[in-house]
Amino acid sequence: MTTFDEREQGFEGKFAHDAELEFKATARRNRLLGLWAGGLMGLEGQHLEDYAAAVVRSDFTQPGDEDVLRKVAKDLSGSGLKTTEDQVRGKMDELMAVARGQIQDGN
Repeated sequence: MTTFDEREQGFEGKFAHDAELEFKATARRNRLLGLWAGGLMGLEGQHLEDYAAAVVRSDFTQPGDEDVLRKVAKDLSGSGLKTTEDQVRGKMDELMAVARGQIQDGN
């Protein structure tokens, strides 16, 4: 194996590792978002946990974050809360930073 091949394998391994961490961070962010939104809607206990899990599952509907954004914004609006998509998007960005930090810290 040449040095070039070894470097290529190293880059491929790093890419796969980074992609896995990003997937985990996104799932964690979505759970945190569900807990946040569910809390705003007055959910507690198992209902809150179930809602957070539903938000995580909603991310598998379409590629990207728009499916999660639409679900949470629609649910908040349906609960009578005046929350804009921009506010939800801002919370998603904030929670992504939290989720990445938790993943890096091993939590």
